Amino acid sequence: MSAIQYMVDADGIATITLDLKTRPMNVLAAELTAPFSEAIAKVEGDASIKGLIITSGKKEFLAGADIDGVFAITDPKLAFDLAEQYKALLRRLEKCGRPVVAALNGTALGGGLELALACHYRVAIDDPKAKFGLPEVKLGLLPGGGGTQRLPRLIGIQMALQPMLEGKEFKPAEAKAAGIIHELAKDRDEMLAKAKAWALANPKAIQPWDDKKFKFPGGDSKNPAVVQVFAIAPSMAHAKTQGNYPAADNILSCVYEGGVVDFDTACRIESRYFADLVVSQASKNMIGTLWFQLNAINKGKSRPEGIAKSTVKKLGVLGAGMMGAGIAYVSAKVGIEVVLLDSTQEAADKGKAYSANLLDKLVKKHRMTAEARDAFLKLITPTTDYALMAGCDLVIEAVFEDRTIKADVTKKTEAVISATATFASNTSTLPITGLAKASARPKQFIGLHFFSPVDKMPLVEIILGAETTPETLAKGFDYVQQIKKTPIVVNDSRGFYTSRVFATYIMEGASLLLEGQHPRAIEMAGLKAGMPVGPLALHDEVSLSLSHHILEQTRKDFAAEGKTLPEHPANALIEKIVKTLNRPGKKAKAGFYDYPDTAEKHLWSGLAKEFPLAKAQLPQSELIERMMFVQANEAAKCFEENVVMTVADTNIGSIFGWGFAPFQGGALQFINAIGMAEFVKRSEALAAKYGARFAPAAVLKKMATEGRRFE
Repeated sequence: MSAIQYMVDADGIATITLDLKTRPMNVLAAELTAPFSEAIAKVEGDASIKGLIITSGKKEFLAGADIDGVFAITDPKLAFDLAEQYKALLRRLEKCGRPVVAALNGTALGGGLELALACHYRVAIDDPKAKFGLPEVKLGLLPGGGGTQRLPRLIGIQMALQPMLEGKEFKPAEAKAAGIIHELAKDRDEMLAKAKAWALANPKAIQPWDDKKFKFPGGDSKNPAVVQVFAIAPSMAHAKTQGNYPAADNILSCVYEGGVVDFDTACRIESRYFADLVVSQASKNMIGTLWFQLNAINKGKSRPEGIAKSTVKKLGVLGAGMMGAGIAYVSAKVGIEVVLLDSTQEAADKGKAYSANLLDKLVKKHRMTAEARDAFLKLITPTTDYALMAGCDLVIEAVFEDRTIKADVTKKTEAVISATATFASNTSTLPITGLAKASARPKQFIGLHFFSPVDKMPLVEIILGAETTPETLAKGFDYVQQIKKTPIVVNDSRGFYTSRVFATYIMEGASLLLEGQHPRAIEMAGLKAGMPVGPLALHDEVSLSLSHHILEQTRKDFAAEGKTLPEHPANALIEKIVKTLNRPGKKAKAGFYDYPDTAEKHLWSGLAKEFPLAKAQLPQSELIERMMFVQANEAAKCFEENVVMTVADTNIGSIFGWGFAPFQGGALQFINAIGMAEFVKRSEALAAKYGARFAPAAVLKKMATEGRRFE
C-alpha cells in the first residue's frame, strides 16, 4: 500500500496525505519520498489543479529524516547526493506553479519542517503537544533539506541562527509568533478549510526567495547589522562548544555563505556541510547514543517484562531540602498529590516555597496562569505528621546521608503506609541493601537517585537492593517515566554507577591540583574535554564537605568489615581543604573558589600558597586525557562488575547523570571511538605514570584481545 494518498476535490484542490504504513510516524524514507515525487508529478502534469494541500494521515505531520539510514552512511558523496535529491523534490514542490499549503496536524521536526517551509503557506492545529523546529544539531547534524537557507530568508538571519544552533522546538503559538507558521486552527477540519481558502485566494503564490525583488528580512550576510552578528556569533558558539561540536560551526558557515549567493547555490553549499557532518565521529557518537540507545531506554529496555504498568497517585517525600523539594515539584507537575514531610513545619513550608518560586517565574513570563499555579500548589501538602503518609503509593526518602537518620524515617513511615506501598531512598552513595535492613519490607525497597536540580536534570538512577523484586523495579521505572525523566537501572554497590564514576572526574581534578598543576589550566582542560563545568568548580558545587563526609563514612564501613580503604591520592587534599582550611564548598562561599556577594566567583587566591605550582606543567592534552580516561575506565569497571547492566544505561547515565561530554556519545562509546586496543595501551601507560586508578578494566583487555567493542 502506498505511503501517499492523493485526491482532488471538485474545486481543483489536490491533497497529498502522508501515511507511511510501516512506521508509527512519517519519516523521510524512500518508501515515502518515491510516491511523494510521483504525486508532485501528477500536480505538475494536470492543468486543472488549482492548488495543493499537504497533510498527514498520522497523529504527527512528519518527524524528519530516517535516522537509521543517516547513521548507516559512511560515504560523504552519498550523504551529499541524498540531500540534493530531497532538496530537488522540495524545489519542484515550491515551483510547481500552484499555491502549496502545509496543513500541519501535528509535530514537524527537521526534514518535516523543511517540507513545510518549502510550501507557500503553513496552517497548524493549535495543539500544545505539537512541536516545530530544526533540532538536528542535537544529533551532531544540520538541516540538510534547505532549512539553513529557507528559515533565514523567512524570518531573518539573526532570528534563524539561535533556534538552529540550539535545536529549539517551538509550540504552535510560538512558531506563529516567530513567523514560521502563518495561521493556527482549532482542529483538523478548520485547518483544512483555512488551507483550502488560502490556496484558492492565492493562485499565483511564489516563495519570497523566488521573487526577483527578494531581500533578506533584516539584511543578508553583507548587511552591516548582520556582519556584526557574524563577528561575534562564532566566538559565542565556541565558548559554549569549545570546538567539540562541528555542527555549530557548519550551521554558521551555511547561513553566512548562503547569505551572499542565490538560493539554489546556497542549497548546494548546505549539502556539502551536511555531508561533512553525516560521516563525522561526533554525529555517529551522538546518534548512536542519544537516538538509538536513548529510545531503547525510553521504550522500557531495562523494565521487567510481563508486569502491568502502574501510576503513582499519591507520593510521600521525606525531607524538604533541595532534593525533596525538587522531587515534590516534578511530581506535582504531572498531577501527583504530594505529602512533603520534614522535622519542622517551617522546613516543610520552605520546601513547598521552592515550587512556588519556580511557578511564580512562569507566571511572570506569561507561561502559566495564576490559577494554574494555585492549582499546582494545592497538590503539595507540607507537614510534620507521618500519619498523612497513609494512602501513598510510593514514598521517597530524601534526608541527610546518614544511616541512622534514614533508618528512623523508614520505620516511622512504614508504620503508616499500606502493605502494597513502595519505599525508595534518594541516597547517592549508601548501598540500598544496607539501608533496606531498617525496612520490614525489603522486597519493596528500592533506590531512586535524583540529580540536582531535580527540575532540570533529566535522569533518575534506579538502584536494586539484594531483595528488590521485579514488581518493585517496574513500579519505580513507571514512576520515573510518569514524571518525564529518563530511568537507568543499576545493581547495588558503593556509589552505585553515576556517583562512583562522577567522583573520578572531580577527584582527578583534585589530584592534578595536588601535583602542582595550575588550577585555571585544570578547569579549562575540563571544559575543553566537553564537560559542562571544570572539576574544581564542580567539586565546590556538590560540596567538598560532602566528599569528606563520604570519605569518613566509607572508612568506617571498611573498618567494620575488617578491611582497609584503598586511599585515593586526593584524599589528603580533601581533608586539608575541609578540616584545616575550613573551605567546604560553594554553599559556604569558600571552596576551591571564592563566591563574593557582589562579583562573579573566582579561584581562591590561597590555592597557590597551599598547593604550590610544579615547575613542569603538563600539556592540556594530557590533562584532558587523564580526566576522560579515568571516567571511562571506571564506567567499564562498573559494566564488568554488573553494577550497570546495559551499554545503553552506561552511556546515557554518563551523559544525563553527570554531563560526560555528549559529543563523545557516553563513557563506553568514548572507548569505542578511540579503539579498544588503543585505549588499553594508553591506559597502561597512564597507570605506569600516575597510578593504579588508570589500569584498564579486565573486560577492556579481554575485548581488545577478541577484537570486540561495546554494542
